[in-house]
Amino acid sequence: MTDQQKKILISVEVEEFDIPEEFGQQVTLQEKLEISRSGLQATLALFDKYEVSATFFITAYWAQHYPELVRKIAARHEIASHAYYHNTFTEADLEGSRLALQEISGQPIRGFRMPLRRKVDTSALKNAGYLYDASLNPTWLPGRFNNWRQPRAVFRENDTWIIPSSVSPHIRFPLFWLSVKNIPLWITKHFSRRTLKKDNYLSFYFHPWEMANIDAYALPAYVKRVSGKKMEKKLDGFLRFLQKQGTFCTHADLLQTHIVTALQA
Repeated sequence: MTDQQKKILISVEVEEFDIPEEFGQQVTLQEKLEISRSGLQATLALFDKYEVSATFFITAYWAQHYPELVRKIAARHEIASHAYYHNTFTEADLEGSRLALQEISGQPIRGFRMPLRRKVDTSALKNAGYLYDASLNPTWLPGRFNNWRQPRAVFRENDTWIIPSSVSPHIRFPLFWLSVKNIPLWITKHFSRRTLKKDNYLSFYFHPWEMANIDAYALPAYVKRVSGKKMEKKLDGFLRFLQKQGTFCTHADLLQTHIVTALQA
């Protein structure tokens, strides 16, 4: 497979900026919404620069506050569900968020990602009208989750497609926002090459609030040390590298290719 046939999946989790509350600091609703909106503008500028086609997992609550911005994103990218709210969840939110995002964006909503990468019932997802789930990060993160034995590549569960975030073969080095933020970029590039060689696609995700100035918030250094312009610079370098490794595509586009290939096999 040539480099241009390899697929690069970039996804953005657009949500209320509530991570300071995990560490005991209260944030006003306006701040929660605006921090993400501010970082999203920088994100879209970077995507324009490198002609990225991405998937935006958006909470319906956030989208209802910025419908015009969501429609702007939908004109070029895939819109998918990140539940209704970022900090609370009921099973009814599955269909509710899909319908709300569909109405706002004008797109069919095929994908879902659970906030904080919690496990979601795939049968409930199917019943709510989704084609795929992108919640799984098949690595081990202390205090967060241990998915070491879960599949690394696309698979099916209860008639729902699962598109995991990428981890490298063997040691399962996670290729996501915290690695780009805290580890020298050459290391992330190295494991990205190995993953693309093995899987022929790479799935990387981050949050727009990382591109905003969050110095004033009570967050650990590993979350805020590289943020705002510093994170923008690191992502710029990573996207420039990825642009040469394959073709940017959405989750839905990758899944369509995967299904067609499976049917032809």
